[in-house]
Amino acid sequence: MREKLAHFIRRLLSLDDTPEHIAKAFALGVFLAFSPLVGLHLFLGVTLPFFLGLNRIAFLLGVFINNPWTLIPIYAAGTYLGGLVMGFPPRPTLPDFEWHLIWNSDFWTQLAGHWRVLKPMFVGSFILSALLSAFSYFAALYLIRQRRARRENY
Repeated sequence: MREKLAHFIRRLLSLDDTPEHIAKAFALGVFLAFSPLVGLHLFLGVTLPFFLGLNRIAFLLGVFINNPWTLIPIYAAGTYLGGLVMGFPPRPTLPDFEWHLIWNSDFWTQLAGHWRVLKPMFVGSFILSALLSAFSYFAALYLIRQRRARRENY
């Protein structure tokens, strides 16, 4: 895991673009990764950089923070934070979830009826998105500038 993280950071720091442009693309990717737009991350991660003129690799590196291994912790943290801010629902129950029904409109209608349970996840995820994207912008900008300054001194 440590090797993968180191590779991820090396890849981000070695991109050929201005530090500000890379950091902005990465931070927007992180914002999208922590947003409650479940299922749209990959689609938006591929299309938004083209429309916004962002560095595609930095943007996707930010988006792919949300992956199958981090999905549950990210949304659990977002839901918990949203519950702290808005209050927890009295009895959180979700509809019976069967994967083959996800394409059926009845499933989505039933899920929309449980908005009081989903609202903390949406609110908390957007709070996490804003906080972590701001942090990731400044952290990426700092690391990229440090790496380039070190490289120039050699």
